[in-house]
Amino acid sequence: MKLVLKILKFTGKLITGILILLLFSGLCYRLFSLKPVPPGKLVKIDGTNIHVRAEGEKKSLPTIIIEAGAQSNTDMLHWLAEGLKNNTRVIRYDRDGKWFSELSNNDNISPEFYAHQLHKLLEKIGEKPPYILVGHSMGGPYTRIFRDLYPNEVEGIVFIDSSHPEQWKRLAQKELVPKGQAKLLKIGSVFADLGILGIYDNTIGKPVYQGDGLPKELYGRSRSLMSNSGEVYRMFLRENEVTNGVLQRAGKTKDLGSLPVLVFTAAEQYKESQKEKDRKEGIDPEKQIQLWLDMQKELKELSSNGKQIVLNASHGTIITKKENADIINKEILLLSENIVKKNYK
Repeated sequence: MKLVLKILKFTGKLITGILILLLFSGLCYRLFSLKPVPPGKLVKIDGTNIHVRAEGEKKSLPTIIIEAGAQSNTDMLHWLAEGLKNNTRVIRYDRDGKWFSELSNNDNISPEFYAHQLHKLLEKIGEKPPYILVGHSMGGPYTRIFRDLYPNEVEGIVFIDSSHPEQWKRLAQKELVPKGQAKLLKIGSVFADLGILGIYDNTIGKPVYQGDGLPKELYGRSRSLMSNSGEVYRMFLRENEVTNGVLQRAGKTKDLGSLPVLVFTAAEQYKESQKEKDRKEGIDPEKQIQLWLDMQKELKELSSNGKQIVLNASHGTIITKKENADIINKEILLLSENIVKKNYK
């Protein structure tokens, strides 16, 4: 019995020592490690620094504004910006609290908050309409709200595998961040704040490049930012709370008239592993895919001047692989040119 108590006592001291060492190492990491440097510039809007990247020269074509998805950032939009900036002005930014943008002190975030903040940002950096709004995933609903609030400034919308206002009603997934994933995000935020994630990523478990089509340095920058601060994880949770309101508000814009609209839809919505998992849970993946395709068609039908293109890509690779972005960019530039021609008739 004494031997058992000695072993338990030793084990307890060992675990305590390891925890203290981890906490001390994490603190040192947070204090002395190099923080990721924003690739764009920080612009103060109502006391909050918003990260924006403005590229290309304003020529005859409308300025392109790109909205990233929910758990995304300006680096994910790399190939879109690269393919457009030689022909026109391109703006991409991180929404309030995301990635390199600061989190505002506003506790009552309305669905219109982000559109108003973006409008103030554009005015602050000297950008002027007309604009073509491009939204990937949840970026799509944000563009609909912006256009509804500032209709005279928007001359076209591009939805890239965009979220649909009724997707939670129709699909098996009922929220942006499922409860199980939310718990992991909360744990991740604590570990990031303590510096433990940073130590792990940079020493023990250096992240393997995912091969999603983006340059390696961009993937590394995103990982570094997630390792350095729990704010990234907390923003995922915050965005989850406002998503339903944003979708409902976007759904109020049911008619875009003859506004030029492009809809790009990813054909590969499911990996085989996910299909198998869904079947075990009684969900028909083929039905889910068809529902998504139907909703994408409805986005095109918001306008009498809509066009839909289905790409052989996934929800992510539709923008992160250069060959897909090239197809999208070609259509965006063609749309831009047609808008200019129409305005000069």
